[in-house]
Amino acid sequence: MPGDQTTRKRRRVNGDGSVYKRADGYWVGAFDVPTTSGARKRVVVYGKTLAEAREKLSKVQQDVRSGIPLPDKVWKLGPYLDYWLENIVKRNRRLSTYALYETIIRLYLVPGLGAKSLARLSVPAVQMFVNQRLEAGDSVRKVQVMRSVLSAALSRAVREELITRNVARHVELPEWHRNAVRPWTVGEAKRFMAMSKPDPLHSAFVLLILYGLRRGEVLGLSWSDIDLDSRTIHVRQQIQRVRGELQLGPQAGYRANMGRARPDTNLVFTTRTGRPVEPRNFVRSFRRICDDHDIRVITVHHVRHTVASLLKDLRVPARDAQAILGHTRISTTLEIYTDSADDAKYDALTRLHGLFDDSEDAPTATEGSYKPGSGDQER
Repeated sequence: MPGDQTTRKRRRVNGDGSVYKRADGYWVGAFDVPTTSGARKRVVVYGKTLAEAREKLSKVQQDVRSGIPLPDKVWKLGPYLDYWLENIVKRNRRLSTYALYETIIRLYLVPGLGAKSLARLSVPAVQMFVNQRLEAGDSVRKVQVMRSVLSAALSRAVREELITRNVARHVELPEWHRNAVRPWTVGEAKRFMAMSKPDPLHSAFVLLILYGLRRGEVLGLSWSDIDLDSRTIHVRQQIQRVRGELQLGPQAGYRANMGRARPDTNLVFTTRTGRPVEPRNFVRSFRRICDDHDIRVITVHHVRHTVASLLKDLRVPARDAQAILGHTRISTTLEIYTDSADDAKYDALTRLHGLFDDSEDAPTATEGSYKPGSGDQER
């Protein structure tokens, strides 16, 4: 019918694409655009009016002129996070990073945001998600980690030209303050070493305290990594639990593929049956020794802070401490080095006041010296 032919007549838009009206009254805009793979794809937009359809089509054309190609695949956030985790993180990041990201994605990001379109993910949607996590009782630090993992994935999506901006960077969270770490004193560390001697994992605990190794690095130590002639230990791998099974991967800070930890991996520390030691059982043994012998309990990871603090007290240069502790960045070492203990600050200020001992008005160490915690503001 003539009427039908009129309603479907194409109108050219800016020389490319076309806009036409369907029989149901909706206006349709169509435009061929290049995709991220270099192929071309037909994009169709809809509007209730001619102006609306033209505006949407013009937006697509503007993106093309700006050099922004169209994704070949329409991603949901959940599948993209899984793709990013397995193809980018697993191949390029250390084992502990992969384990953390996998947990955050599986338990929080996919259930909360996974069904949303990657391209249409908005700041309000992510802001609502983090607000709900805080209201559910998650700590500020935990939610910060969720946002950081999401932001890392979205940054990759921007690089792959799947999206044009990282909305996670614009989400606001309350300020988080790190809790002060109180590492062991020399006396506490020596007492733990003495009391742990009967334990089968005593030698593993010694490596924690004397060399600052990470838990996974100790449990991943192989006999082939020990050179008895040169009295050298090479830290090359670590063990962590990922997706319900123990994984043997590279030393923290190094990139390599990982595989399942098997009984025949020639590990130094194993169970009685020759299997790798479960990291959680290692922590349980550590805490049991502390509880049984009235030793102040700290986390296994904070034993590394003890080693760093003792190296600082011995005036070991930060660069040397970084090499000993295996920190990827010197800033991590300096953060621990500048976290002075209260007793050390008190001793330093007392010695400072001693410079004025000849003065009649000089305060004594007990009367005028600053003692951390005695005033409203610690300096």
